[in-house]
Amino acid sequence: MRLRRSLSAVFVLVSALVVGLLGAGTAQAAAPVYVALGDSYSSGNGAGSYISSSGDCHRSNNAFPARWAAANSPSGFAFVACSGAVTTDVLNNQLGSLNSSTTLVSITIGGNDAGFADAMTTCVTGSDSTCLNRLNTARTYINNTLPGRLDAVYSAVRSRAPNARVVVLGYPHMYIEPSPWYCLGLSNTKREAINDTSDALNSVISARAAAHGFRFGDVRPTFNDHELCSGDDYLHDVRIPVWESYHPTSLGHANGYLPALNAND
Repeated sequence: MRLRRSLSAVFVLVSALVVGLLGAGTAQAAAPVYVALGDSYSSGNGAGSYISSSGDCHRSNNAFPARWAAANSPSGFAFVACSGAVTTDVLNNQLGSLNSSTTLVSITIGGNDAGFADAMTTCVTGSDSTCLNRLNTARTYINNTLPGRLDAVYSAVRSRAPNARVVVLGYPHMYIEPSPWYCLGLSNTKREAINDTSDALNSVISARAAAHGFRFGDVRPTFNDHELCSGDDYLHDVRIPVWESYHPTSLGHANGYLPALNAND
């Protein structure tokens, strides 16, 4: 009788352990595998086919994260990038889906911190000198303040997703150089300065990503010859709605950003 009771107790204990392990496995399997963080260049602002539930975040089914998920069918996909996001938005609002089961993270961030949208507006509406002064202010921020803000984001991502491959994607040149004579609007002085500021931004992002062991996806090569004024643009010029201006088109995500992610995923 005692032996039977002992065996019964062992059976109950083993059964409880098995059930517990199965429950833990189920919880992990439900966790996202691919998490897409960042700003409008990740959410797909400008790419059309917006997900209505995303509201002002303007997440698009044509954005490179959604395209990657559609092509690779991950067991989990959290698309949390949001138009207008800065580094503190990522820290405060976008990291909840990350955990030890996350295997891939992509992110674009830093352009809004540097005030790139405001700089573009200034350059479109102001003189050459006004544009250059605004871009100089942006570069000062990029060189002196942005590195610490990126470090805070990248450290938080690594802490929450210790097993993930993290791909930090950069920003394209806005204009083809040299711009052809028929390219109206901004002066070549402004266009070159805007591209130079993009280079400065990419340089800092790349360096901070490397310092954290992350991969950097440089999209300038994939956008080469497809910048504004190229005649085969992967970017929107000024347009309605205004918030789509100076953002990648659907083709920009398909042929510009997605290849850069695929090369590093």
